[in-house]
Amino acid sequence: MIECQIDSVRVSLTNQDRIIVLKDKTSERYVPIWIGLFEAESITIALQNIAVARPLTHDLLLSLLHQLGARLLRVEITGLVSETYYANLVIETDKTFFIDCRPSDALALVVRTGAPVFVDEEILNEVGIQPEDMMLYDHDESMEEVEEPGDLSVFEDFLNDLQKGNDPDDSSSPEPPTDPDPDVDLPF
Repeated sequence: MIECQIDSVRVSLTNQDRIIVLKDKTSERYVPIWIGLFEAESITIALQNIAVARPLTHDLLLSLLHQLGARLLRVEITGLVSETYYANLVIETDKTFFIDCRPSDALALVVRTGAPVFVDEEILNEVGIQPEDMMLYDHDESMEEVEEPGDLSVFEDFLNDLQKGNDPDDSSSPEPPTDPDPDVDLPF
């Protein structure tokens, strides 16, 4: 198990799906997990310390844990089957309990408690995204790797095509650039 932290909560620009992004604490790997609207709102409310008039479901669960003298030790994201993630709440009272749950609910508790998040290493190896994976540019139906994050040379052909398109002597029209993956909006 590799310790991760919540990096961000994102909204897909194409279909309004909510995505929570976990970041590996030991390297530059990110794991996107698609979550429901209500869980995303619950996580965002807690991250931004927004006061609510009545307890949300995740606040209720946390209050219940406290009243029973239990505490959330950690969250473990343990499996990925058919694009569905599986997780456990590891709760301590006089014993330690592993309670199956959805990662979105577990992460909503994490933002309220500060408990650590662990992701199975096989999941990180399977779906983890590294910054260099995101730095590809689609040009002429082939992928070119960008060597440096600040390297703008990948846009040189695009800019040249724009200039040709503005030239009255040139009758060809440039193809618009395509976004390699509009659903993933990672901060790099």
